[in-house]
Amino acid sequence: MPECQHLWEMINIQFGFVVFEKCSHCNGLRTYFSPKDHPIVGDAYLEGEHTWRCMENAQSFQFDLRCAKCNRVEKYDDFMGFLYCTGCLPDCQVDIIQKKLETQKTWVLVAFSFFPRKEKDSFSPERLKILEDYFNQRRDTSRSRVAILSYDLIEDFSRCKGEFIHDVGMLSLEPPKENDGIDKKHRTQSIK
Repeated sequence: MPECQHLWEMINIQFGFVVFEKCSHCNGLRTYFSPKDHPIVGDAYLEGEHTWRCMENAQSFQFDLRCAKCNRVEKYDDFMGFLYCTGCLPDCQVDIIQKKLETQKTWVLVAFSFFPRKEKDSFSPERLKILEDYFNQRRDTSRSRVAILSYDLIEDFSRCKGEFIHDVGMLSLEPPKENDGIDKKHRTQSIK
């Protein structure tokens, strides 16, 4: 029996905020997803010997993918969001790959997991391929394609000026509905 030629659909979509916190004691960086409220930039709290301060927050969304043919579900609960590379760091592997792929009409998105980085949370090539398949199944790939890269390719995230894409509509070829409740003026938000 041949393997399923998956047709992916987005399910369990949850909009919210990614919150970036930094500790003034250990200089650590961490992030989390909040489906409801987010702290105000500058808010701080104590946790043991750590003083965590909210440095940034960015709108984002989480989701899972399900195959419409075989019902296989691929969970992306470790997914923080997509970043659009602005080419701010010429020595960054994402920018180098992006420049190469632009000549092939392939547009790059960077899949992010949470900080601190954990080896087990890294996006495997298979999971990145599933994301690529999802987006390319909805495009005329004779005109352009989408490539999904892992955030592991960004060596120094503190210098990155990429922009998070926080609206499902930004990733679609379909025009947004008039009453979709999304602020059309603010579809991306810089995290720097």
